Amino acid sequence: MSNIFQVLMNISQEFLTKSRMQPMAIDESEYEFGVCICETVVALGSSNMQCILVDGARTSHFLQQMLEYYQHYRIALHFQSLLFWLVALREPSKAKSVARVSGDTSPAGNLGSVGVSSTEKEKKGVSLFITDEIYSTLLDVSFKRMLKKSANSSSSLLELWNEELEGKSDFSNYRTKLLDLIRVIASQRPVIAAANIVQRINVVSGDANQTTKSPQDLDAMVGAQLGLETVVSAIFDGSGDYAKTDHEAKFQIHRTFEGLLQQLLSLKWTEPSLIVIHGHYLDSLGLYLRHYPDVVASVVNKLFELLTSLPITIQQQGPSNNSRQARLQICSSFIRISRAADKALLPHMKNIADTMAYLQGEGRLLRAEHDHLCEAFLIMASSSGIQQQQEVLAWLLEPLNKTWTQVEWQTAYLSDPSGLTDMFADTQFMWSIYHTVTFFEKALKRSGTKRSTTAPQAAITTTTATGYLHPMSSHLSWILPPLLRLLRCIHALWAEPFAQSLTGEIKAAKSMTISEQASLLGETSKPTKGQVAPADGLLDVQREGESKENNIRNWLRGVRDSGYNLIGLAATLGEAFFRCIDGSSVILALMENVQVMEFRHLRQLMHLAVVPLVKYCPAELWQIWTANLLQPIFVHCQQALDYSWSSLLREGRAKVPDSFGNLSGSELKVEVMEEKLLRDLTREVCSVLWVLALPGLNSGLPSLEQLGPVNRIDSSLKSLESFASSSLTGFLMLNVGTALPALRITVEVFSWTDSEAVTKVIPFCGALIHLAVATNRAELRQFVGNDLFSSIIQGLSVELNAVVSAELIGLCREIYLYLSDKDPAPKQLGPGTILLQQYS
Repeated sequence: MSNIFQVLMNISQEFLTKSRMQPMAIDESEYEFGVCICETVVALGSSNMQCILVDGARTSHFLQQMLEYYQHYRIALHFQSLLFWLVALREPSKAKSVARVSGDTSPAGNLGSVGVSSTEKEKKGVSLFITDEIYSTLLDVSFKRMLKKSANSSSSLLELWNEELEGKSDFSNYRTKLLDLIRVIASQRPVIAAANIVQRINVVSGDANQTTKSPQDLDAMVGAQLGLETVVSAIFDGSGDYAKTDHEAKFQIHRTFEGLLQQLLSLKWTEPSLIVIHGHYLDSLGLYLRHYPDVVASVVNKLFELLTSLPITIQQQGPSNNSRQARLQICSSFIRISRAADKALLPHMKNIADTMAYLQGEGRLLRAEHDHLCEAFLIMASSSGIQQQQEVLAWLLEPLNKTWTQVEWQTAYLSDPSGLTDMFADTQFMWSIYHTVTFFEKALKRSGTKRSTTAPQAAITTTTATGYLHPMSSHLSWILPPLLRLLRCIHALWAEPFAQSLTGEIKAAKSMTISEQASLLGETSKPTKGQVAPADGLLDVQREGESKENNIRNWLRGVRDSGYNLIGLAATLGEAFFRCIDGSSVILALMENVQVMEFRHLRQLMHLAVVPLVKYCPAELWQIWTANLLQPIFVHCQQALDYSWSSLLREGRAKVPDSFGNLSGSELKVEVMEEKLLRDLTREVCSVLWVLALPGLNSGLPSLEQLGPVNRIDSSLKSLESFASSSLTGFLMLNVGTALPALRITVEVFSWTDSEAVTKVIPFCGALIHLAVATNRAELRQFVGNDLFSSIIQGLSVELNAVVSAELIGLCREIYLYLSDKDPAPKQLGPGTILLQQYS
């Protein structure tokens, strides 16, 4: 193996020398040969470095070749070397215990003659040969290659990543690898990483007094910001490594970032694009502020200075839209700093609150901006205890309470679905409702204390027993009733005959947004006209320069998703939610028109609202909440999925109720989206079944081992009713109207070609088997021994289910062992019986 290293290194050296001395003399075929050699050397070095570690000179020479490949102007050679360095620097030693070779600018070739034993070399690995100069060079190249080739790129010799080279979806993966390498180096050599990233920022920023930058410069500055965020995260993250850093290193790191921060605080950029980058540079230092809180006040003041330096605009066409988006991004910087800096912001909360109130009073803070700052405020309060959160929430929610609970607007707009169409004519009020709903969602998300969701029933019991009361608990009683009326009216827009009376504009607005279509097609696109904001709310969805149709479409999606999520988040509060509101009003709002919902809406409803409602409902309220909630959704989903899957498997196209609007492109796109919608909904329905089988919700269900021998007499079996309060699956089986469609879905899913859905339904099947074995319910035993058993056997013949074949065979084995003596069905299934006998 050592000889192979030497042969390949000799060939590599010839190619690298010629590439360095005579780059124009290398033709494409020779270049392709060089890529092949590089790939081979990388593979060899990534797994067999131990073969040459005892030879210090050869190891150093090899690393220098890998470094030269990494520096190469051709992207393919650089990329292959990147893979090597990621492996080499992630050696178990992590280079943290290695004696540093500071000041040594030579390639460590003399290590073999300075008393370093071969055993020590093998123990410390490659890191022993990596000098500070190598680390610095790796960082320098990584920072320069953070961007891909575009119309803004200069015609430099450095070949940047381009979409034609490797495909449109690969750049993000490449950049992730670059950031991983930067992160590893920063964790091992924080002083070097800090110095290098600051140097890079200074280079790309150029003249600080220059008020405008070229697109190429802006791209480079964005790349440097990503590098800064990665370096700061690696050095100051919560792992505790920074606290163990020696005093001298801490001093150098602090001085480096302090100097950068002073530069950022002194900048006077006024262009919206530069202000956005300026804000991102500041929020990238959030973790640094956690350790050095003395400069927090200056950062807060600078962010407000950046915010107020931009004109406040309502019209969103042309340059004014850039200012509006820049203002929102500055507000989002407050959110990111609040997350990272933790308690460092607490002493400044009053100053922030006073500034917010002043700007709002002056009419210099738009509603979306105010909500962003309020969210940052909630994050700050979350690190200071429940009492502080309660005070902050009372301050933030009081003005919303006065408007949200007014009878006048609810009577005018929510008495019937036609009122909602009237609201669409009042754009300002329509968007104020959207902002109110999303802020309630953020308030629930950002307040309270984190607790485990793995055992929901236990978590609810614990919080109740200890007297814990979520700071949002007292507000749910006035927040939820208008929200439920609003969601009920939205759902009614799809119900006949009212849907037929809608204007053409509203009918068109019910179709998918551009971002939903792109997601279904697996495409990634920048926010465009007509695209709703991301879920974290960092961009405003209101776009007044757009058509009314797009505004209504974005509003409908935003309010629906935030409303569902708000209900789901409220459900995680346990009894504080379930006992503060009438269950029938929630079920009516969510389920009244479930049969006319599109698949995308059904999936969101189940994912965001139904799953948490089921997971966190107290056992004594299962009849009121869970049974009434699941019956309509299981009945409808079973029928809808059966129809769509039959169409897909027989005709090659899933038939779904979703409206795609005026989709430009081939019919193939529609078919792809239809199948994706079908599979997504199928998996979500199976996720609900998975929740029903959670151990925390079935604590009274014994394991098969606890049930004893397989040939127990029937007199030892319990009634199904005895499990109604300690097993959610057992409770479900007692409610025939809910159980039957759930069981139909369970057996049908094995014939649908979706292994992910099968994976999700396996725990529910296991719970059914346990119930059938533990109880004397003959109908359940017959279903498990016949229908479920034969369906699983059929599922084993589906090629895509091979990934879970072991689990499926395990289920069949349990049925065969524990039920075949009581029910003849498992023994009468021919090939299935033979298969199970082999595993018995």
